[in-house]
Amino acid sequence: MNTMSTPTEQSVVLEHRLTAADRCDSCGAQAYIAAEVNGSELLFCAHHGRKYEEKLRAVATSWHDETARLVDAV
Repeated sequence: MNTMSTPTEQSVVLEHRLTAADRCDSCGAQAYIAAEVNGSELLFCAHHGRKYEEKLRAVATSWHDETARLVDAV
């Protein structure tokens, strides 16, 4: 079962699970996406998360996406 965790419009205060210390497993940039695959957590920046999203969602047991924070920061 795939689950998706994204901020809702009704949320006034958002609690972010990923911090600046969480780094992308592909390039080391700040992670905004976390996927659980076979009991292991994989972290990705927005770029690599989107690049691998289709394949990861097919096998991931959870998908946590905080990329909306990038738009909010501008």
